Amino acid sequence: MSGLIFWRKPRINVIELHGMIASRMGGLNLASAAPLIERGFASARGKPVILDIESPGGSPVQSDLIASLIRRRAEKAKVEVHAVIGDVGASGGYWIACAADKIHANPMSLVASIGVRGGGFGFSDLIARIGVERRLYTAGAHKARLDPFRPEIPDDVAYAQELLDALHVRFKDWVRARRGERLKGTEDEIFDGAAMLGERGFALGLIDGFSDVDSLVRTLGGEKARPKVFRPRPRGLLRRIPRLAADALLDSIEERVQDSVYKNFL
Repeated sequence: MSGLIFWRKPRINVIELHGMIASRMGGLNLASAAPLIERGFASARGKPVILDIESPGGSPVQSDLIASLIRRRAEKAKVEVHAVIGDVGASGGYWIACAADKIHANPMSLVASIGVRGGGFGFSDLIARIGVERRLYTAGAHKARLDPFRPEIPDDVAYAQELLDALHVRFKDWVRARRGERLKGTEDEIFDGAAMLGERGFALGLIDGFSDVDSLVRTLGGEKARPKVFRPRPRGLLRRIPRLAADALLDSIEERVQDSVYKNFL
């Protein structure tokens, strides 16, 4: 038995964190990511752990919960954490990537997007045109703030902007705390909310270098090293088809509309 263990190829744990960050079932959130994170760090045995990130962002709360759990488990296991961004690790995806000690990407990956967004639609003119009367009863002066069925109110806009600015401050503080002196650009260059290619992200100190998961596994574990991937367990195909269709629709809505006031600010 000891001979078999001796000849076994070394493994580097890879935790797969893919998808829109959302609290709903099917999204990337603490409930779906925590089991992967727990197993990935518990079995690391002192070796580095890789975060395989593919996410355009989503909920700031879930982004922070996932990143915080990663830091706690990394510190408990006393292991170095590397994030690898694939096509995209932007906004909330980049927030999670900052939980790593080092961030890697492709020169053409979309990274950063350190900003906050919110919004929706206004239907007050539409319902007036078709003869619909809006009836809303509330207790609390601001319970109906940002109601899409009434004209936009300047005080509501100011309130929403205050929330956005407060979230942006927390995002910037997190990036500064994790990236520290590696940041090389000006505040306007780094924190303007724009996504950028990995090549520019590297120049600004937002990532540490260029790599992919397979190459990094060999860099960290040697040429014979192989990834041990921790990913969500797939459901049976017949059970997955309705959920996959629903998830595709919800992801499309979340990516294009971004219509909630808070959950999709990032």
